[in-house]
Amino acid sequence: MKYGAALLLVFILAFNASAQQRDTALVKKDTSLFVKGRLDTIPKKTDTVAKQKHNPRKAAIRSAIIPGWGQAYNRKYWKIPVVYTALGIPAYLFYDNLQWYNRTKYALVVASTHSTNADSISRVNRELLPFVQSGRTTELQNYRNEFRRNVDYSALVFLLFWGLNIVDATVDAHLKEFDVSPDLSLKIKPGYSPTGNTYGLSLVFDIHKPR
Repeated sequence: MKYGAALLLVFILAFNASAQQRDTALVKKDTSLFVKGRLDTIPKKTDTVAKQKHNPRKAAIRSAIIPGWGQAYNRKYWKIPVVYTALGIPAYLFYDNLQWYNRTKYALVVASTHSTNADSISRVNRELLPFVQSGRTTELQNYRNEFRRNVDYSALVFLLFWGLNIVDATVDAHLKEFDVSPDLSLKIKPGYSPTGNTYGLSLVFDIHKPR
């Protein structure tokens, strides 16, 4: 009877231990699935950083649409007045030369036709009136051609500065991700030239990876 009770007690204890191990394994499995599910739903840090990375394409498109917008996107606000000054000068020259081109063109027509109509002569610019009255058509023609060239040149310069504004914004956006730290160093060191067998100074630009 004692041996039977002992065996029954051992059997019960073994069954309880087996059940506990099985329950523990199930809990661990469920926990691992839960943690795995949570980890799968958590966005990776690298993906978040990649989305927040400065986009040179955005800077280029914004500068192409509105000059200075790309510089504002790059937080280079001090460049915006520079951009508008660079674009404003050729824009003013274009407008001014176009006005004078139209004036000389009209004065040349009046001088070439030898018009004596008071209304036609009154519409001639005062600075060009002496040329019309004396019939100096050759000089008026030269002035007209010169103003026409200036109109073309000022338009080309305006487009050039517009393009440079886009390039500047794009380059600045690329350099936003460039590492500028104390590890970047520019040093002057004594150097030796094997070719000329001479000693001198060398300029060393050293770029280290962050430690």
